[in-house]
Amino acid sequence: MSEPVTTNPFVIMLINMTVVFIVLISLGLVINLIHAIDPTKEKAAPKKEAPAPAPAAPAPEPVSADGVSPEVIAVIAAALASYGYGPAAIRAVRPIERDGWKNAGRSFGVQRTLE
Repeated sequence: MSEPVTTNPFVIMLINMTVVFIVLISLGLVINLIHAIDPTKEKAAPKKEAPAPAPAAPAPEPVSADGVSPEVIAVIAAALASYGYGPAAIRAVRPIERDGWKNAGRSFGVQRTLE
């Protein structure tokens, strides 16, 4: 009786995994049983279903005169708030030309080469 039944590590692994999963499944069933017979659970009163309202047509999204939507303004305000600025710090939000960034990058590169 001092010899093990098997020394094959794969068989030992399969036996151990089978035991673990059987225990986990049985614990899940016990938890579901407890939820089913829970005496402290409030009894739900039957709800009267109201007729569902007809879906309204989506309202057009308001856009400012500059063409910036309120969602973009909210995102910009949230980004500035994450840096510690309050709403009073935002004076205006205006779109810039797309070439503005390109030209700023070019001038920054020129300034760096001159230094």
